[in-house]
Amino acid sequence: MAHNTGASHVLKRKAQAPLAGIEELDQAAGDDDPERNVSERQAMLRLTHLIQGLKPADRQVLLLYLEDIDAAAIGEITGLSAGAIAVKIHRAKAVLARRFNQGEGR
Repeated sequence: MAHNTGASHVLKRKAQAPLAGIEELDQAAGDDDPERNVSERQAMLRLTHLIQGLKPADRQVLLLYLEDIDAAAIGEITGLSAGAIAVKIHRAKAVLARRFNQGEGR
């Protein structure tokens, strides 16, 4: 039920302020440095893979955070306090950074 509420919330926010698609971001980045572009894409793929490896509750919180939803709104969606959300985000980011730097997700 909380997930459905969260999904509804995200869909409402998307309708209010549509996000740019991957294709639009690629076009905006330009092709001025193809090697850097490839490197950045590979890093994003690794990061996406690492995010998918998080526990479901942590993954849900982090994905909502990446959608620019604030801790209070994420708390309403998940049933956790804003403080608990902030801690989860901080810990998930630390885990992802450590795993990314250790070369996991390749």
